[in-house]
Amino acid sequence: MIIKYLCIQLKFLLKNMKRCRIAYLFIAPYCLLFLMFYLIPVIASICLSFTYFNVLEPARFIGWKNYIDLFFADEVFLKAVKNTFLFAIITGPVGYFMALFIAWMINDIKKPVIRAFMTLVFYAPTISGQAYIVWKYIFSSDTYGMANGWLMKLGIVYEPILWFEDEKYIMPILIIVVLWMSMGTGFLSFIAGLQNVDRTLYEAGYMDGIQNRFQELWYITLPAMKEQLMFGAVMTITSSFAIHDQLAALAGFPSVNYAAHTVVSHLIDYGTIRFEMGYASAIATLLFMVMIICNKFVQMLLRKVGR
Repeated sequence: MIIKYLCIQLKFLLKNMKRCRIAYLFIAPYCLLFLMFYLIPVIASICLSFTYFNVLEPARFIGWKNYIDLFFADEVFLKAVKNTFLFAIITGPVGYFMALFIAWMINDIKKPVIRAFMTLVFYAPTISGQAYIVWKYIFSSDTYGMANGWLMKLGIVYEPILWFEDEKYIMPILIIVVLWMSMGTGFLSFIAGLQNVDRTLYEAGYMDGIQNRFQELWYITLPAMKEQLMFGAVMTITSSFAIHDQLAALAGFPSVNYAAHTVVSHLIDYGTIRFEMGYASAIATLLFMVMIICNKFVQMLLRKVGR
């Protein structure tokens, strides 16, 4: 039944391609790149997740063993899952709404030069690839660190705090750093969306009973920029689940008691250090599925905005 359905769909696609061959010719370069660098690698990763593959030897099919080991024999992976969801739950929604709120405030600035400057100020930490190193200096574990210097000067502590060597401090500091760097591409899309809202909608809204700025935001602004909200949500979810570089640079790789170990950290550990590609592919497949489910859920919620 499924094969028959696929054959019908393929026949319909070929017929449509023949009828609209010029249009398909224009999108062919993108489709080819998407196929080579996205679709084929994803399918290959899913297939490798059911094998034992160490790069040097041919892949050997082992069924569901990698997935069983992940959930029942790998305690570090379970801790990485907990850390990843903690980062995603806190930095994802907070960073998303913070970017939207700041974009909304910047959009109210009348002078274009000041508005562009403020946009650059908030976007700068993201485009500066090593900006998080500033926090390494602030929370340095010696007396030269700014945080330790201030605390000792005020008499709150009498010896330097080992910020990134003590498990209880690592996660709160990293959450602050990630939020500080959360004004990424989604933030720029919010700025663009706010700039492109038709101004006549606000005039019509006030004639229909809009009484304050928050009603204006909910009933006019957000529904008019649904595409930008969707894009920002996808980018925020992707970045919050794929976080690793900033954590490794600040807390080390691996961090103390794996306090900053995420699923991507675990993936890099097995994929680029241990070269257990089958196991790493299983991790990547699970992360891919979770990200798709979260994206679909958020998109479903955003479709209700302004209804």
